[in-house]
Amino acid sequence: MIVAITGGIGAGKSVVSHMLRAMGMPVYDCDAAARRLMDESCEIKRRIAGEISASAIAQDGSICRQELSSVVFANPEKLSRLNAIVHGAVRVDLKMWMSRMDLPLIFVETAILYESGFDSMVDEIWEVTAPVEQRVHRVMVRSGLTEPQVRARIASQLAPSYPHHRIIDNSDSTPLIPQIINILNDYGFSTTVTSS
Repeated sequence: MIVAITGGIGAGKSVVSHMLRAMGMPVYDCDAAARRLMDESCEIKRRIAGEISASAIAQDGSICRQELSSVVFANPEKLSRLNAIVHGAVRVDLKMWMSRMDLPLIFVETAILYESGFDSMVDEIWEVTAPVEQRVHRVMVRSGLTEPQVRARIASQLAPSYPHHRIIDNSDSTPLIPQIINILNDYGFSTTVTSS
């Protein structure tokens, strides 16, 4: 079974993923993979330079992320183009990772489940949720963004009704580990948490 871990900014997807890893479960992080592939792939850099902005690639071949962000967030068409380039590469990488996982249960952490097309690659979805005020506070603390900036990002994210999914409540007053263990037990897995 392949399970997607998703949810809005500040909801706590990464916290759930970390706990699953501590239980010995394999988790593919789509955001981390995207950053790695952008840094490693000459083809992605060539396409960014040719289709989005030549100035987004430095003379040493590295990606100027600040320049790239300023270009794509000012131009929805170029943002869509960048997403298509990067998501396509991540899908290929994810398929390769999945093919190496000879296990009955694996996880995929992604913030953009439907926009990326990853929803077609998973069997079930865990949606991590938390109250908006707590999400705003968490993102402000970790990122240095202002409250209006965080609220704008939250407002811009889609909130679709996910089919065949489970809700994981990551509000500050609700323990996460018992929820995760209960779901894994439903799948027939007995787990323990290890230090990591």
